[in-house]
Amino acid sequence: MRFEAFVVENIPLIKKEDDIAQIICERTDILDGDVIVIASTIVGKAEGRTFSLVDIVPGAEAVEFSKHIRFTPEFIQAVLERSRECLISSPVLLVEMKNGHICINAGIDESNVEEEILLELPADSDASAAYIGKGIESYTGTQISVIITDTNGRAFKRGQTGVAVGVYRIHPLKDWKGQKDLFGKELKITEEAVADEVAGAANLLMGEGNGGYPVVIIRGLKLRSKDSASVKEMYRSDEEDLIKKSLKYLRCRV
Repeated sequence: MRFEAFVVENIPLIKKEDDIAQIICERTDILDGDVIVIASTIVGKAEGRTFSLVDIVPGAEAVEFSKHIRFTPEFIQAVLERSRECLISSPVLLVEMKNGHICINAGIDESNVEEEILLELPADSDASAAYIGKGIESYTGTQISVIITDTNGRAFKRGQTGVAVGVYRIHPLKDWKGQKDLFGKELKITEEAVADEVAGAANLLMGEGNGGYPVVIIRGLKLRSKDSASVKEMYRSDEEDLIKKSLKYLRCRV
């Protein structure tokens, strides 16, 4: 078994209303079964998800948080407005976004955008992935999958890695329960985070600086789903998520 991963060369600086599907198809050949991995940065730019802190009016909670963290009240307010709940307010802002994704600063990014402009994640990354994926399929006549990625830190470990924040025609988890291991024992709880694994592999090629490549093709993995899929399939419920429950408990005790 093998797969290959390669970047799509010469992606231009993306502007609002650019057709990402067309841009990709003009620069590489697409085959049935390909997984198109796209950095959320260019998706956000194409969707016009940029804003300026000049337009943000901070509330009392943001002002209070700013006393204990390095960010301005305006930035903190922008994070809170895009969040369902703030899990940690110092020394970082760890929030649960309205779509269920948990990350630092609600995914707001100041890298690879113009001075004094900030970029936010797509409002519905599954919908964004579907829009681009259907566009690619329409242009090429192929059947493909799409993963939209962002870089996230990890609990208990240093460093960031690519993770899936939106998917099209690929289930983010592969359920191994009921299958047998090498010694014939039945697997009871194993679920493989395949979308995050693919996102991490693509991130090795994407890079983080000014020489980065925002689109990577993963070829040779049979992961395309015939039915609809959502990144939300991998999010634990509030009752299942022990870390989230612990953070909420500690916050109440402070």
